[in-house]
Amino acid sequence: MQAVHEIEVLIRAKYPILSIVSWEEQRVEEALGAVCKSLNRKLYTWSLTQGMRPELSKRKLELSAPLDALTQVREAPEFTVFLLKDFHPFIRDASVIRLLRDISGELRSKAQTLILMGPIFALPTELEKDVTVVDFPLPGIDELERKLDQVLLAVRSNPNLKTELTDEERERLVKSAQGLTLDEVESVLARSLVEYKRLDVDVMMAEKRQIIRKSGILEYYPAEGTMGDVGGMGILKEWLERRAESFTDRARDFGLPAPKGVLILGVQGCGKSLIAKCIAAAWHLPMLRLDVGRIFGSLVGQSEENIRKAISVAESVAPCILWADELEKGFSGMSGSGVGDSGTTARVFATFLTWMQEKTSPVFLIATANDVTKLPPEMLRKGRFDEIFFVDLPDATEREHIFAIHLRKRNRSPGDYDLRKLADLTRGFSGAEIEQVVVGALFSAFDAKETLKQEYLETEAATQVPLSKMMEEEINELRNWAQLRTRPASNREDDPRK
Repeated sequence: MQAVHEIEVLIRAKYPILSIVSWEEQRVEEALGAVCKSLNRKLYTWSLTQGMRPELSKRKLELSAPLDALTQVREAPEFTVFLLKDFHPFIRDASVIRLLRDISGELRSKAQTLILMGPIFALPTELEKDVTVVDFPLPGIDELERKLDQVLLAVRSNPNLKTELTDEERERLVKSAQGLTLDEVESVLARSLVEYKRLDVDVMMAEKRQIIRKSGILEYYPAEGTMGDVGGMGILKEWLERRAESFTDRARDFGLPAPKGVLILGVQGCGKSLIAKCIAAAWHLPMLRLDVGRIFGSLVGQSEENIRKAISVAESVAPCILWADELEKGFSGMSGSGVGDSGTTARVFATFLTWMQEKTSPVFLIATANDVTKLPPEMLRKGRFDEIFFVDLPDATEREHIFAIHLRKRNRSPGDYDLRKLADLTRGFSGAEIEQVVVGALFSAFDAKETLKQEYLETEAATQVPLSKMMEEEINELRNWAQLRTRPASNREDDPRK
């Protein structure tokens, strides 16, 4: 593990103070124990509740707990390593800062290393030159596989539990556990065995929902629906189906990189958000929704920290799908952001763009937008997305399909209705507007205490004015822009407006 190797190198190089950012105290302590054993160093641990373990000094000083701990470190013998747990709340104190600076040089001369550990990074400016920060990442694939083997070995003798896993099941289970601590993984596996008598990926996904919910920035959307719930978009569906297995080890062995993402532009109400939700279900991946409006905070630096946190959470639960809906609303007005918000929007946008370009974790970004003119041109260049699709208004065949989908959803047989005639009556309608035709007709039939008849659907279609008529100029402009710059989501049989 790279982090353990880095810690060993820093201890051997006599770096005086290290800061390890991690939730996993036991895992870090075990790793430090192994490093100290290999280097023939004595490891001491300290916490506010338990003090120094093993005990260093029986002399009681009239000092606060953190100052007492640092004093013991200062008086300790050579070739020792100290792990101070959850020390970050005390590091704001002026006396603690001063004492840390005082002992920094002494530690180096005595071949001692002081390690501050906590789940968050908090370092005052005064200590920036004295402390070296080490990120201790969450467990990797190898560690997760070892933990899975330990759990399976412990319960293998129980005849009531199904412990046999195929290679594919094992791979899905281990990958779904990425982003969890080893303690969380062990707890989730135990819960799955207790509740379902087998190891279930869905239980792991439920634990990830908790992580996302606690972040406060991203929203978890359950994987529901199928591609069959989306009318039309044949080219886009085929493109997505070809990449359904692209997150597997088999794809990596074949030499394929993890796909970056897709930008879906189009007319409002034509199913951009719907297909984003269906991708998660088709690929069996958790989907997180990024609300760009939540990123921006009122405090200085809060917005930049929020976007970094959102990216970190998404990567911690990868492989996953990150859905950024109506992206242009979050990053519109970039040209004037330096005047109105002191450049906050520009800095957040730059962080997001850099991540899109350089990311190596398997996070598939699905971005949707209605008004492409409000999107910064930097976002549209090659390398940010794998492909840019344009979703147009549905043609006659697609309108028939959409009518059939919404009739089936409401327990009606599409064969009982003249779908071709309904498609002709709804030229220029979006998928959302066709759904409202079905819903409006159902209300009319319910009010008349009758079954849903063809005449109710035709009447409702005749009374609605589609968006393509109300905003004809804007939609024509969008269609003309997309014709030469994007890939169509479906083959057009006819002009959907005629």
